[in-house]
Amino acid sequence: MNALLKELQPALDALRTGHMVFVLDSERKERGAILAAAAERTNEDIVNVMVTFARGLLAVAITPERAERLSLGMQGPRSNDLIREHYTVSVEAKEGISTGISAADRARTIRVLADRHARPEELVCPGHIFPSVADPGGVLKHPGWSEACVDLAQMAGLRQAVAFCHVLDEAGEHADEAHVRKMAAEHQVPVVTLSQLIDYRRATEPVMNQISQRPLETRFGSFLCRVFESQLDGKQHFALSYGDVRTPESVLVRLHSECLTGDVLGSRRCDCGEQLSAAMERIQQEGRGVLLYLRQEGRGIGLAGKIAAYELQDQGRDTVQANLDLGFGADQRDFTIGAQMLAAIGVRKVRLMTNNPKKVEGIANHGVVVEAREQHEVAPRDANRFYLGIKKSKLGHLLDEV
Repeated sequence: MNALLKELQPALDALRTGHMVFVLDSERKERGAILAAAAERTNEDIVNVMVTFARGLLAVAITPERAERLSLGMQGPRSNDLIREHYTVSVEAKEGISTGISAADRARTIRVLADRHARPEELVCPGHIFPSVADPGGVLKHPGWSEACVDLAQMAGLRQAVAFCHVLDEAGEHADEAHVRKMAAEHQVPVVTLSQLIDYRRATEPVMNQISQRPLETRFGSFLCRVFESQLDGKQHFALSYGDVRTPESVLVRLHSECLTGDVLGSRRCDCGEQLSAAMERIQQEGRGVLLYLRQEGRGIGLAGKIAAYELQDQGRDTVQANLDLGFGADQRDFTIGAQMLAAIGVRKVRLMTNNPKKVEGIANHGVVVEAREQHEVAPRDANRFYLGIKKSKLGHLLDEV
């Protein structure tokens, strides 16, 4: 956790002292970046830098409560599309400005939006500033620019209102990461990524709640089944524990992502069903252990996306290419929820059955000590040898038999 906070500290310090920060979406590179500054500290110099060097639309991220307090009507219904912000009607300050378009006038409007005592009658519309309402769940619920801004302000101890401007390059297109990082280095502006914000919040805020538990008789013996629910998306995941797992010694653990086609239907395209059975058998033989069953079908793209990916695979694409062609990430799973489930159970030190280094990283960075990684490989078949080869070559899985 300290390492995650250390990564964010330069950006938080910059915001507190009235300086700007770049925010990048390194996962969705087509979205580019924004240049942001605390609204309460924004002056005409900051506005001038934003519109001159960032070049994009100048907006102010605010909370739903602030939008309601200022009676700001929305331009349209909320969209889950990350390309679009949730803008209210455009505004400007009623007093203390001239035409509203100058840097000084826009800075004045931005500060009014940040003023906790401001009243609706202090703003008029239309204007030259676009307030954007962040989702109350922040980047954990909706990883958009407004949410990133409001989360940063809250972490910095500032009012939850942040001026931001989309960064364009000389051609007027979204600036890529290389362009933004070059600008940041030249002007000594801190850079923070959405991934860093998400990782920090996941590490410091509980999002998994246990909602029920009951013994479950299986062909591998009697396991205690604990069902957890995510506060973010309502998805339910479960943990199967065998024996006494609340001891100082490390516990044998398997993180298994849901695979309906393999786990239930016996699909030959993957090795998931065999891995699930082998994990439960190993835990039973060990005498104690935990299997976390994470409802993240198709590497996080869902059942419909997975079946659509199958169609592309049948046309010659591999599993990674198919996901990318459908607009998904190569692997969208979130293993940090497993760390929270283990903490809730009382497991802090594990021997992790996995061939996937990202699973080790996903829980080790969130409070769980991974004492050892234990190979969990199923012998390949002709039907899944290519699939396993892609896991090894493109996703970094440690597979000795492929």
